[in-house]
Amino acid sequence: MSTSFDAALASFEPLLPLGVAYSGGADSSALLLACARRWPGQVHALHIHHGLQAAGDAFEAHCRTTCARWQLPLVVRHIDARHAPGQSPEDAARRGRYQVFDEVLQNEWREAGVRTVALAQHADDQVETLLLALSRGAGLPGLAAMPAHWQRGGIDFARPLLSVPGQALRDWLQAQGEGWVDDPSNTDLRYTRNRIRHELLPALQAVFPAFRDTLARSAAHAAQAQTLLHQLARDDLQQVGNPPVIAALRTLAPERQANVLRHWLLSVHGTTPSAAQLNELLRQLQSCTTRGHQIRLKVGLGYVQRRGAVLGWYN
Repeated sequence: MSTSFDAALASFEPLLPLGVAYSGGADSSALLLACARRWPGQVHALHIHHGLQAAGDAFEAHCRTTCARWQLPLVVRHIDARHAPGQSPEDAARRGRYQVFDEVLQNEWREAGVRTVALAQHADDQVETLLLALSRGAGLPGLAAMPAHWQRGGIDFARPLLSVPGQALRDWLQAQGEGWVDDPSNTDLRYTRNRIRHELLPALQAVFPAFRDTLARSAAHAAQAQTLLHQLARDDLQQVGNPPVIAALRTLAPERQANVLRHWLLSVHGTTPSAAQLNELLRQLQSCTTRGHQIRLKVGLGYVQRRGAVLGWYN
């Protein structure tokens, strides 16, 4: 169920020292300030300048000034988050951010001993993510939305505010007499996520006042089911081999073929097939009954291709 900001922070027990991703917006400002007060001397901030808009320099200046006033160590990184052809802007920015996390965790934050990284996504962000996934016909990974906890490179990552409505964070920050910067792109209704935020969420609030809680439960159910599918895919990949042996793949039911191939492509090659690409790959596998049958299918930025008895992915 939705919780207050104070309750969410009280239940957050990270391994310390703690790194906080800090954009300068209300959400990350509230998270950073509350964590700094709770664990003085144990909190480090990271600001990522995405290079996508003129206001980015002002965001950086605000973050530097605020962290100096709060006496918090701040690392600033500049990236080029422009998306490649065929890549979504959101995915390009996300990949750029995690590359920065990896770099900083290996350098400045490693020297500081940072053991947990906290991100400020909240309950409204979670609902928006789920609704976007539904609009795209996503499978269970998309419907599971954003996890509250996970590990990357041996470091804990956490989203402690996923049960807190966004307005509660802004209210708390105002009560502390603190300001923040507003990203002008957040009001640009050309972006689907912004239309959801400004037009759909108020309608949901009017019709289903508990929508944040109920949609969060649905996302949790999807995440649980996805965990089971992930475990099955890992077991199946051990059976069919890496790279997958075509004859072994063909012994599995089509649903398990799809599950293990999706897992193989993502976990080994870092790419995700579209539904159309995966269906075509399954169709070609079904027809692959002779030694001379060729398979070469575009997936992501590369190709799934038959090489002898196995499938490979090449870019």
